[in-house]
Formats: sequence, C-alpha cells, structure tokens
Amino acid sequence: MKFSKLTLLNNLFWFSVLLFGSVLTFAQQSATSSPALPSSPQQPASVQPPGTQRSEPTPALKVPQAAATQGLDPKTGEPLYETIRENWSSLQVGDSDLTPEPPIASDVDDEGRFTRQLVVVKWRPGDPIDLWIAMPKGVKNPPVVLYLYGYKEDTDRFRDNGWCERATAGGVAAVGFVSALSGHRFHDRPMRQWFVSELQESLGSTVHDVKFILDYLNSRGDMDMAKVGMFGEGSGGAIAILAAAADPRIKAIDLLEPWGDWPNFLSTSVVPLEDPEHDNYKKPEFVHKVETLEPVKWLPTLKIPIRMQQVQDDASVSMEAKEALKNAAPKGTQVRRFETKLAMFNSERGGVLFDWVKDRLNEIGPKSSVAVQNSEGKPRVN
Repeated sequence: MKFSKLTLLNNLFWFSVLLFGSVLTFAQQSATSSPALPSSPQQPASVQPPGTQRSEPTPALKVPQAAATQGLDPKTGEPLYETIRENWSSLQVGDSDLTPEPPIASDVDDEGRFTRQLVVVKWRPGDPIDLWIAMPKGVKNPPVVLYLYGYKEDTDRFRDNGWCERATAGGVAAVGFVSALSGHRFHDRPMRQWFVSELQESLGSTVHDVKFILDYLNSRGDMDMAKVGMFGEGSGGAIAILAAAADPRIKAIDLLEPWGDWPNFLSTSVVPLEDPEHDNYKKPEFVHKVETLEPVKWLPTLKIPIRMQQVQDDASVSMEAKEALKNAAPKGTQVRRFETKLAMFNSERGGVLFDWVKDRLNEIGPKSSVAVQNSEGKPRVN
C-alpha cells in the first residue's frame, strides 16, 4: 500500500500530538500523586518514623497577614538573623535578648475526633515559628506531647489528618514544630549555612524555643502542664535530651535515633560528610562550640522516663556514637536497637510509635501545684 508524502506527514503530526499528550498526562499524575517534600541538599536518607503516612490534608487555614516572614530590617536592610543576641552555648535563656511577641492564631479546624490550629509564635528577630496544635475532642486539659523530627523536616506531617488522629489517640494533645534552620525557618541566609554548619545556633536556639513554647502552652490553660512529654527524632532527639535537662516541666522523652557524641558524629556520620566543607566540622574550635550542648553529657543527669530506639543500618549516626549515647543513658532507660529500618517500622507501625510517651504521661498523678512551681524553666537539680 502506498501513501503520499502529505499523508505520511499528516500521520506523523497526529502521532506526535498523541504522544505528547500522553507524556503530559503522566507527568501531571505523577506530580499530583507524589508531591516533593522540602529537604536540604545535604541531608541523606534517615529513619522515617512509622505512623507518618500521609492522608487527607487539612484545608488551608486563615492566618493573619502579619504572620508572613520578614527576613530583613526594613530600615537598614540588614538580615535580621545577624541582629540576634542570644547565648546559644547555654541551655538556659539567661541574658539572651529574646522577648515573646503576641501569638497569631488561625481558625480552629474541627476534624471530628480532633481539632487543629496553627499558632505563629515569635521571640527572635526574623524567626516566626509555626506551632501546629492538635487537641483530642471531648478531653478537658489533656496531657501534651511536643513533636520534633529531624532537621530536614518541615510541618507537612502536622497538617496530615492521619498523623493528627494517631498523635491525639488516647486523649493526648500534640504540638508539632520544627527546629531552627529547618523548613520554613530557613530563609534569608547564605545557602552554605545549614543545620550542621551552624550546629551551636541550631541546637541552642531550639532548646530555648522549647522553653518559650511551654510558656505559651501554659498560658492557654487548656492542657495539663504537669504531664508534658517530648518525642524527638534524629537532631530532634538530641534537642529533646537538652530541653529535658533545661526544663523540669518535661516529664518523659522518647528518642528515635538521636544525634550526639559530637566529636564522633561530626567525623563519621554521613550527615556532615555530604557537605564539601565537612572537614571544618572536625576542627577543635568547631567541636568546642558545642561542648556544652553535648547530649552524652546531659543524658545521665535526667531522672525522668526515657526511651531510646536505634537502628543499626541507619548511617546518620555511627555505631560508635550510638554506643556512646546508649552507655550515657541513666539506669531505667528503655533502649531498643533494631538491625534494620524495616524491623523498626514493623514494630512501631500504625501509631504504636506514639504510645510509649503517652503511657508514661498517663502514669503521672492528677495535676498538682508542684508543676506550677517548677515551670519557670530553671535547671533541674539532681
């Protein structure tokens, strides 16, 4: 069968149109089904806690325009982060120049079994912090758990209905936020700066944040501040240890692959090693800056329930650092070590991961005046 040249060109044209349309449809479907999550280019794959599957997200909440991030001084043009006056080497706020501003709250999102609200808090120039607060329905003054995941995470999971249901199951409030130099809190800075390159600031700032967050939660009057726990993963686990050492209001901490043992971590973890400037982090002057923020130092001083879960095949923390953290844990700490991430997932899936810290808080007696007397953020006396 013979075709004219015009017929062949016409067929080729329509074939190209159909092929392009198929490719475009596939690309759109892929983008819809697999949204890219924000991540730092330096961050390797790490343990992703079970119970974090995404489900139906919350509708957009109405937040006042004043909550928008402003990174530069409008008068001088100076980056606001350069105007911060804060002692990052201390677990205590002390003489740091941090003054809480009035919080800005969104509408309350009612999801049937829980309510959710975004509250923007701020006490540091150019650093507004999104607090996602999920409250169980039908529970008056519930215990509360703070959730702080690894530094590459933003607030996506806290907007997820499935996560909120699991976190508030059993009648416990959940408050999620991200650490300094993470997610929405990283802006208006040179790209060479990141969580590890500014490790002293990242740790010290976030420990101070926990103090102010607890102050704000106490001012709300709708949670039992005698029953406060904290869940921390990765860098968030290190911060949970430091925050518990700084603030006696924290009554239990649950740690998933926590960072620590800084000289070892900075030399052997795959996290800093992916930064071309990683050799700078091994230098004595860099390590010296985080000596007072060493989880291995503070962990033995804690006299509260602690669970530490480690995964052997997670290279974000070397086996040497894992051992140092395990050996530093006080007597009574529940230490669980899994060979693989899959083994840990199978053990803690379906929201089981959150149950341990909730159970520890529920073991505490009724709210007492002691919690109020000890809620000034003063160092724990052991």
